[in-house]
Amino acid sequence: MHVLALQYAPIWHDKPESQAMVEAMIEAAAPPAGAFVVLPEMSDCGWTMDTEAATRGDSLGWAADLARRWRVSVQLGFVRSVPRDPGFANSTAIVGPDGRVGPVYEKMHPFGFTDEPRHYAAGTEIVVDRVGAFRVAPSICYDLRFPELQRLATAGGAEALSIIANWPTARIAHWRTLVVARAIENQAFVIAVNRVGSDPSHEYGGRTMLVSPFGEILAEAGDTPATLRADFDHAELVDYRARFPALADRRNDMLDGERISRLTNPATDV
Repeated sequence: MHVLALQYAPIWHDKPESQAMVEAMIEAAAPPAGAFVVLPEMSDCGWTMDTEAATRGDSLGWAADLARRWRVSVQLGFVRSVPRDPGFANSTAIVGPDGRVGPVYEKMHPFGFTDEPRHYAAGTEIVVDRVGAFRVAPSICYDLRFPELQRLATAGGAEALSIIANWPTARIAHWRTLVVARAIENQAFVIAVNRVGSDPSHEYGGRTMLVSPFGEILAEAGDTPATLRADFDHAELVDYRARFPALADRRNDMLDGERISRLTNPATDV
């Protein structure tokens, strides 16, 4: 699978301009048919609490046109209305080369350090979609800090983890470490796409990365706009998991909520 990760600075609340920027980057990259193009979180408006601006226009329709035009799969970040409070979800989906929109993943961990939980409902379902030979599990930004999410996705068949983000410069060292860790512990390819630039509240650190199941960094961007590309070998992944079957030794029962509730507190246990 040929992967293109696009790192750029979305134009704040301006979807047409942001979309034009993405189209120019894809035009310059000239991806082969069947490639997987991944964009950052809230791809065409920037990470915003203004749900009216975030839902303006047809982001999914634009991505579908893009996918059909280039005969590629496109993962974008967008906001959609949901029938639960507060009425919107920070979302991502993969659009196939035929324009078909795959299952929508909603960010499970709105960033509690900010007002995001007041504006966006937490997601409830893990998604594993298919791109070419790969089963791909998308997630969004702060989700990266919760390894159980990607672990459960891997248990559900994921072979590649696609993490889209607006990750701030202040914690970019955490981003780099956690991305590599998710690849190693899940024996999975990782596509981790961050943005650069700034919005009225934050500076963003880039460092988009493509990582192998061994934890090898196949490509990494700096803090300026960039297009990363790499070829992910499905046979290599299957062979590695068979030769070093760490996932087979996983203790699924350790995820049992009852086991967690039976933990004792050494400070009070007598």
